[in-house]
Amino acid sequence: MTEVPRTADTSRILVTGATGNLGREVVDQLVARGARVRCLHRRPAAARPGVESVVGDLTAPEALREALTGVDAVFLIWPLLDATPVRTVLPELIRAAPRVVHLSSSAVDDDRARQTDPIVQVHADVEALLTDAGLRPVVLRCDTLASNVRGWTAQLRAGDVVAGPDIARTPVVDERDVAAAAAAVLLADDDRFGRGPHVLTGPEVLSRADQVAQLGAALGRRLRFEPVPTDLARSRMLADGRPEVLVEALIAAAEHRPESTRTTECVQRLTGRPPRTFAQWAADHAAEFR
Repeated sequence: MTEVPRTADTSRILVTGATGNLGREVVDQLVARGARVRCLHRRPAAARPGVESVVGDLTAPEALREALTGVDAVFLIWPLLDATPVRTVLPELIRAAPRVVHLSSSAVDDDRARQTDPIVQVHADVEALLTDAGLRPVVLRCDTLASNVRGWTAQLRAGDVVAGPDIARTPVVDERDVAAAAAAVLLADDDRFGRGPHVLTGPEVLSRADQVAQLGAALGRRLRFEPVPTDLARSRMLADGRPEVLVEALIAAAEHRPESTRTTECVQRLTGRPPRTFAQWAADHAAEFR
């Protein structure tokens, strides 16, 4: 029996985290390439052309088993600040034996026994669990997403100041570039790009003040960033209703994660074109902030 080569037309790909800023882009790019896409949603989602939905929790074996039926590849975004539940996921992934493309963090340091903060630690732990289980994941380590600045929308509607905890500079990357890289890997032969980790970055290293200024230029406004002490940032985030465990993880990241000045050619190598600048992202999304 002749094996049919896997192409966009014959591949069925499961996307987790499909309602997030990045997940939506991954789905759109896979559909545009003609892939058959299935999304695992915790709640019923609006129908999308060319997309099949399965409702269930990623950590529920029965739901995951249904979602994995007939799937060739999985784009895995781990949604929790605890890697332990991955152990309930592994048997289903091993049984279905898809290719796993895992989104991790560029802040993971392979030379450290413990990572700088809980967010990076859970990424490192998930990488290790997938690898130790023999799944041989393709790991995409992503830097700060440009779309994170959507969290400033309410402040920008109220005034020209963005206030929050300062973080170390980082080469901010456009989520469309990350999605394009993910789609390329998901639809490629197993050995075409290798297993990575592929570190996906933007072309320039930016502070929060830099991002605010560039967004202001796109909006035609003189915006400024105002750093606030971590205690005040903590109290504001808790008052907004964010879970305490998430707030403490974000504060730890702001306090302990070091500056990242490394830019890579991984976006170019995986997608065939250079990464977009943050200024381009701001210009393309300016209407969202008006």
